[in-house]
Amino acid sequence: MLWINKKLRVLVLGGGPSVEHDVSLRTAQMIYENLARTMYEPRLATITKNGMWLIAPFLPLGEEEAVSKIKSVADVVFIALHGEYGEDGTVQRLFDKHGICYTGSRAHASTLGMNKLIARDRFRAFGLFVPQGFGFAYDTFERRRREIISLATWYFGFPLVVKPVDRGSSVGVSLVTIPARFERAIHDVFHVSQYAIVEKYIDGRELSCGVLEEKIGTIRALPPTEIVPKKNNFFDYDSKYSEGGADEITPARVPFVVAARVKETAVAAHRAIGCRGYSRIDCIWHPETDQLYVLEINTLPGLTQASILPKEAEAAGISFSQLLDRIIHSAI
Repeated sequence: MLWINKKLRVLVLGGGPSVEHDVSLRTAQMIYENLARTMYEPRLATITKNGMWLIAPFLPLGEEEAVSKIKSVADVVFIALHGEYGEDGTVQRLFDKHGICYTGSRAHASTLGMNKLIARDRFRAFGLFVPQGFGFAYDTFERRRREIISLATWYFGFPLVVKPVDRGSSVGVSLVTIPARFERAIHDVFHVSQYAIVEKYIDGRELSCGVLEEKIGTIRALPPTEIVPKKNNFFDYDSKYSEGGADEITPARVPFVVAARVKETAVAAHRAIGCRGYSRIDCIWHPETDQLYVLEINTLPGLTQASILPKEAEAAGISFSQLLDRIIHSAI
């Protein structure tokens, strides 16, 4: 390992221009506080909502200046960004261009994972099941509004799910139970994205499962988590980040064979997208049909105290500091 003879300089990068800016800051702070000082020299950095980079001692820098600064103060960047810019491959392409080492998936996999329509095709190509659905752009909806609404209603009925194609943390996601609320849900999506997706609602048990790369080519699935929303009737943004919004039960209360299938599915989804280091899938198990559907993959799962991945790692006997070690090791 690189850090046997000297401490590794780790720049923890949080914030970003997305609506998940504040959650990202909490992830970055959690990582910073839990990096073992015997092994690392950590430094915090923030990207503001308007795109300025603040690198300790937090002087505002433009993108090119920031890259130059990073190369002089860090051996590896721990990407703690969520949403667009951090999860869609943008910052990864920037770092690849300048030869900067960073944690998490490469640019191409990040782009694939962030786009739910493309990710759905990749999952199907790997033999995984996804809910029936279709996507459309804002300008298409404006031209063919009645046709799109009729098509979704005819094929899926109600309830159905409307969500952005390219956002994370359930931002802009709606569970539509009656026709009168369908068009409003679509417009809510277009407030945060130019692309929407409508999916058939799967009534089942929501499960999440993270994976870690133990070494190159070896991927380990963690114990799955069962998500039971309490604040709303599905795992939306408020349920994820509000106090008492949901119960997250690890290990999940499902039969052993189901948990094993969830873990196999998580590894397959990780490989399908080409992820690196770590990832987490969200899926639905329909007990009556015993079918497992992949909803999406998160290439940069949250690492706050309330996040699912650290809880799953703990259930597997991996402390938070050890989890960070493994993520960093997979990057270098």
